[in-house]
Amino acid sequence: MTDLIPIQFHVNGRPVTTRVPTDLALLDFLQEELGLSGTRMCCGIGVCKACTVAARRVPGAQAQPMLACSTPVALLQGQSITTVEGTGSLEKPSAVQMAFLEHFAFQCGYCTPGFVMATEMLLGRLRAQPVRRDQLDAAIEAAVGQHVCRCTGYVRYHQAIRAVVLAEKGLVIA
Repeated sequence: MTDLIPIQFHVNGRPVTTRVPTDLALLDFLQEELGLSGTRMCCGIGVCKACTVAARRVPGAQAQPMLACSTPVALLQGQSITTVEGTGSLEKPSAVQMAFLEHFAFQCGYCTPGFVMATEMLLGRLRAQPVRRDQLDAAIEAAVGQHVCRCTGYVRYHQAIRAVVLAEKGLVIA
């Protein structure tokens, strides 16, 4: 029998207090316990980045990418996790989600939640530290360059990300 450990953390701004097996992956917890199916399991070993969520290890910290397929829930004590469900809704999509739709950035959509989360974190970093226009493409590549798209929609993802960054004032310095 697996030991259960107590854990308290936040998911999409809501407190979660529970007991979990030490080896339960965040992805499984999100889907099976919280009913949040947006985060995707693809490769299962953290290579494709489809399972990316945003993690704030301490309040007020800059969000960092976390791979939900390989991160045990037991390690999340006190952290704050944001999933793709925490970025927008069907009724009110986020600016990133709208840019992806407007640029036809995805085909099958399987990798899209990981790209959305990586882009949301990029926006957060740029709000804290804007880049020069000639550095924008490098910043986008650093944010999503390791994400795998099965349908090879990379060019459209990059176009959508560039558009959403340029649409928000103050993220790019002339």
